[in-house]
Amino acid sequence: MKHVSVKQAKETLPALLREVEGGARVVITRNGKPVAEVVPLQPRRGTNWEVLEEWKKEFGVDKLITYIAPDFDDPLPEDFLITPGPY
Repeated sequence: MKHVSVKQAKETLPALLREVEGGARVVITRNGKPVAEVVPLQPRRGTNWEVLEEWKKEFGVDKLITYIAPDFDDPLPEDFLITPGPY
C-alpha cells in the first residue's frame, strides 16, 4: 500500500487515480499520520430497497412475508440430518 502526503497527493492526483483504477490502494498522510485512504470503487451489493418498494407498489404487495410459523426458530430434531428424506 502506497503512502503519500497531502502535498504529494495534490501534485500527483491524476497519476494516483490511475494507480487506484489499476487496483492499488493509496493512503494519504498529514504530518506522517494516515488521514484518508483512496481505494478502487466497488459496485454496490445487497438489496436495492428503492427498487423493491417500486416493485411492491407496481404489483400491489403490502407485505413480502405474510406468515411465519410459531416454531420457525425451534431447534431441529436430532436425527433430522441423519435420516434420509423421501426424495
